[in-house]
Amino acid sequence: MQVYWVETENFRLLAGQKVEFSPGINVITGENAQGKTTLLEAVYLLTGARSFRTSFDRELIAFEADSAFVGGAVRAADRDQKIELRLLRGRTRQMKRNGVRSTPAQMRDALKAILFSPDDLGMVRGPAAARRRLMDAAISQLRPGYGALLADYNRVYENKLRILKDWREKPSLLEPLDDFSRSLAAYSARLIRYRASFARLLCEAAAPIHREFSAGQEELSIGYATVSTVADPAAPEREIFDAVWERQNQLRQAELDAGSCLVGAHKDDLTIAINGVDARSFASQGQARTAALSVKLAERDIFLDDTGEMPVLLLDDVLSELDAARQEFVLNHIGGGQTLVTCCEAESVSRLLSGRVLHMEKGRVTG
Repeated sequence: MQVYWVETENFRLLAGQKVEFSPGINVITGENAQGKTTLLEAVYLLTGARSFRTSFDRELIAFEADSAFVGGAVRAADRDQKIELRLLRGRTRQMKRNGVRSTPAQMRDALKAILFSPDDLGMVRGPAAARRRLMDAAISQLRPGYGALLADYNRVYENKLRILKDWREKPSLLEPLDDFSRSLAAYSARLIRYRASFARLLCEAAAPIHREFSAGQEELSIGYATVSTVADPAAPEREIFDAVWERQNQLRQAELDAGSCLVGAHKDDLTIAINGVDARSFASQGQARTAALSVKLAERDIFLDDTGEMPVLLLDDVLSELDAARQEFVLNHIGGGQTLVTCCEAESVSRLLSGRVLHMEKGRVTG
């Protein structure tokens, strides 16, 4: 997979410009607040019309403008494609793929990318929600139907939660409660099987990367935690459903008392340990960054093994807080496909990497 070029207009601080990329490594350098991350964000929008920095289109539009445009030419699945996205302040965005109006789901089919940003440290030391987002984003790229399944789950979850919050004021809401619980258990069973399979692959791929990353000093292990009554998250779907349904019945009154959904895939988590110690509680900042990078490089390997294509790798501020040896490891392991990496250390990075160097200043690529 490859991004040939990206073009922007009134997109945050980026000046209207067409930026071309090499098929290998592209190093985007410049001082802070010059637009390096925003350029990566524009490329990431081509993967499904979503930002990795905000959920609000208005934040993507330059302050003085009423609209913004991001477009690009990409190659995926042995096809050249053109993607266009226009963001309109206060109105619905417009999306086109090869000149035809498109949906976000159809946009996601065009280009796949693996992103690392400083926020991804939250996958190691942050709440379970960060690790669920990691799983959901990765699986959605590998299995097109997963996104729709997750949307169905979230819809049922919101309906059940509304009942649990409002039933005291309107007791008749309790009549469909068990139906929603049953649906939530059914969707949970399907999500659990997907996530358990991905967690196993992630552990197998990330452990050797992390071992080499740390010069053999650290062992990374990744596990999957779900509903306590599910003994085997890889079991047949019906068996998992029965286990989730059993736990829901056990906690039915507790859910009513708490006004909250206490059982389901919305509480799943990945367990990450370094040398057998819980990384969430005990990992240093450098260890957390190393583990997060190992996971992201593992994601790329999983995608390549599953599809035969190498996704575009987007690395934002990847070298911060890594010692020289670990920086060199990262830079020596990002080849094999197209990579866009941002950094301030232009001289040291370009010495270790062979690829195109793009310098950004005041929202423009100047060289």
